[in-house]
Amino acid sequence: MKIVVLDGYALNPGDLSWNGLSALGDCVVHDRTAPEDVLARSEGAEVLLTNKTVLDGACIASLPDLKYIGVLATGYNVVDVEAAKARGIVVTNIPAYSTQSVAQMVFAHLLNITNHVAHYAREVHEGQWMHSADFAYWNTPLVELAGLKMGIVGLGHTGMATARLALAFGMEVYAFTSKRGNELPEGVHPVSLDEVFAACDVVSLHCPLTPGTRHLVNAERLSKMKPSAILINTGRGPLVDEQALADALAHKVIAAAGLDVLSEEPPRSGSPLFGVENCYITPHIAWATRAARQRLMGIAVDNLKEFLSGHIVNNVAL
Repeated sequence: MKIVVLDGYALNPGDLSWNGLSALGDCVVHDRTAPEDVLARSEGAEVLLTNKTVLDGACIASLPDLKYIGVLATGYNVVDVEAAKARGIVVTNIPAYSTQSVAQMVFAHLLNITNHVAHYAREVHEGQWMHSADFAYWNTPLVELAGLKMGIVGLGHTGMATARLALAFGMEVYAFTSKRGNELPEGVHPVSLDEVFAACDVVSLHCPLTPGTRHLVNAERLSKMKPSAILINTGRGPLVDEQALADALAHKVIAAAGLDVLSEEPPRSGSPLFGVENCYITPHIAWATRAARQRLMGIAVDNLKEFLSGHIVNNVAL
């Protein structure tokens, strides 16, 4: 059986092993694959694994040997699932592998914003503390999380993990979720979307990207937030209207934003958020701890093993 990994570098830049896949067939791993090379590299493959390389309907139709597509991520919009389904091709994804890592990044951003960690590390290296008249040195407000209201939009795996961390910090947690109140952990209060934005000190986005959630955070919703509020997005870039957020930060409509995702990745054409004060952007790395990537690799191998044994799991082409 021929197994082709089209873009393996993000998952495994060299610190993990492909041996689990290699044990299942003749495995060829490409670090990256340009769109014009997808067909040539996929020819003859019964199994394709992709992270962000697009497999559209025309491509799928041109691969008669293809039986299985494994998406090396939770989101599977890079695959034309309907085209695969029409051909009887199984498409699997990797759910919930990065839950703890993403929740950790939410608080990495939040603590950086409230405690100005990067700012003070830089100030110390530049000698500001050394020349301070006092034993302690600070030139920004420092904010305690305990007692603040954390609003969570979407209470799936990562939203729930974020809620638990917020409770551990002594925050009050409010969530916009389809879950009923009796399904929520103690201390998590279901509220409307408008209440999340209007009442909370921190709003963290954990909902999927759909036509209905694109630009969920827009000028109108930002205008409902407190001037001291913080927006965190570790979900999907297009959940946020970036120009509206840039304007809101520039005009002090809200206090700060911490983002691990943008609408265009990588942002080849730049972003209206670049250079905006109190906007902190990391390059889509919340998912990328070694522990999370190791889980992803293990689930990808298990998904394929199950398929080969006739028991399909995590199939999104239903």
